[in-house]
Amino acid sequence: MTKLKVYILSRNESLYSTKRLVEEATAKGWEVRVIDYLACSIEIIKGELKINYHGEELPVPDAIIPRIGASRTFYGTAMVRHLEIMGAFSVAGNLAIARSRDKLRSLQILSKHSVDMPRTVFASNKSDVKDIIKLSGGTPLVLKILEGTQGVGVVLVETQKAAKSVLDAFYGMDVNLLVQEFIAEAGGSDIRALVVNGEVVGAMKRQGPEGEFRSNLHQGGSAIAYQLNRKEKVMAVAAAKAMGLGVCGVDMIPSGRGPLVMEVNSSPGLEGIEKATKINVAGKIMDYIEKHFIESQTKVRRGPRDKIGV
Repeated sequence: MTKLKVYILSRNESLYSTKRLVEEATAKGWEVRVIDYLACSIEIIKGELKINYHGEELPVPDAIIPRIGASRTFYGTAMVRHLEIMGAFSVAGNLAIARSRDKLRSLQILSKHSVDMPRTVFASNKSDVKDIIKLSGGTPLVLKILEGTQGVGVVLVETQKAAKSVLDAFYGMDVNLLVQEFIAEAGGSDIRALVVNGEVVGAMKRQGPEGEFRSNLHQGGSAIAYQLNRKEKVMAVAAAKAMGLGVCGVDMIPSGRGPLVMEVNSSPGLEGIEKATKINVAGKIMDYIEKHFIESQTKVRRGPRDKIGV
């Protein structure tokens, strides 16, 4: 196979995930560069697209691995889209990233594809708070600020009085909220499954500290390797497919009615899952890129009229 040129779109080349991706691309013998996407500018003229980086016109890579921060989604996806139009293969497309970053939109898409999740209510501050509480299944319930990440902006309210007070306060500040049923069976734990090219390559169980219902590692949670059961594996793959992501982390929680998807992360961190499972996830991502180009070359050799099995 020919030597590939790969760009990792990351703001910090010293981050664990970025370093691991560089290591595994280098191990393949590929040319790899870390590109700070915020330092890129794009040029659009009739019939031609260009991308500039620190005064240099970047050649079009064969593939890109977006590591787009949540606070930079608009600019980051613009760069991903530009490179995709120029002909680069992306392990996470610009539209799929944008979908996953919008909590409400992602839940709507998952619901359309029959992926189960906690009951969720979205309403304006003109709605009756009592109706919102009732529609979400009553207290206790979880409030999530739409713009929150890594467990920030997630609040558990245990009584109707507390829920009304918190909802009134948030709506008074014109904050967009999701109101979700609280799944007590989860016990402050969740499951992160890493899906690459439609297959689960590793999973870990995250447990929040005592007294904390959020399990995010950024909130002090711990992680151990986890073996998914059949339902969890099917759910993770279905969620990734629904969102259109070639690489993603699918967060699920256990419940009395089976696994429920909480979120699909388009730029999942690799440190927690690689250390917990001892699985070379970064290498699996490179294998995915390699497989894509091998299959692309095979299709070219066959020609447009040649079909497999015909």
